[in-house]
Amino acid sequence: MSSATVERHDAAHSDTPILTLDDVGKSYGNVHALRGVSLNVRQGEVTCVLGDNGAGKSTLIKIISGLHEHTDGTMTLDGVECRFPSPRAAQASGIATVYQDLALAPLMSVWRNFFLGNEIHKGLFRTLDIARMKRICDEELAKMGIIIPDLDRPVGGLSGGQRQCIAIARAIYFGARVIILDEPTAALGVKQSGVVLRYIVKARDAGLGVIFITHNPHHAHLVGNHFVILKLGRVVLDAHRDELTLEQLTTEMAGGQELAELSHELRGADPGKVVTPAEVEHGQVEAPARPQEEEPSA
Repeated sequence: MSSATVERHDAAHSDTPILTLDDVGKSYGNVHALRGVSLNVRQGEVTCVLGDNGAGKSTLIKIISGLHEHTDGTMTLDGVECRFPSPRAAQASGIATVYQDLALAPLMSVWRNFFLGNEIHKGLFRTLDIARMKRICDEELAKMGIIIPDLDRPVGGLSGGQRQCIAIARAIYFGARVIILDEPTAALGVKQSGVVLRYIVKARDAGLGVIFITHNPHHAHLVGNHFVILKLGRVVLDAHRDELTLEQLTTEMAGGQELAELSHELRGADPGKVVTPAEVEHGQVEAPARPQEEEPSA
């Protein structure tokens, strides 16, 4: 085990968060995309951030990755307050983001994508050191358990799970200490999602702090150490793995109170009812009856 790996594993045993958000908010004029969000990310842990569309997950990613600056609260890295003016500044501080679209060039080879923007040169004329880049790429992918016999193969010919894993391995190699994964399993089937989830665990075991953005509580519960649920820009749940079950996580993610109210509203509906097909003319469909409000007691 290399000294770098040893240092990462030592860091993983620390209870001190590497990245902390304290009451962070983001406003776009009069629109509040995030309000009072607090988050602790520790190395050697997977922090799952869940939420439906519009919950504020994308805004949170943009703040941590340096695309946008927060308008309220504080963000600290290694105990020092910080604001990242650009994604490159965040990367230089050890925060890497793997977006859903991966930022990979599908027609380029595996090794070219691995070193895209960070190519290794040699000699007086600064020619590409292709042999060295291929060797490093092969070694780093092997560490993650990814075997690709032909590194000259275009990335576009690989499976979605393999592409995600290449992006993760690339982030680790180039010094990421915190890696943000934006819905990595959203467009994948069960088998390919399993591949990605295994590599998320490998990244955690390498000592990285992993922020796993997802709307799938089942995937989150398989790998997560800590869970945060966002709703309309606010934190509605913040719990450690020991504090909730998959059923509780799923219920909270589905909107427990809203789901109970909907169930109450539809209690008279017959889900097994089959209606005879008929032509429906304009204006024939009646609006559902509104639930009667209780009269105030005298």
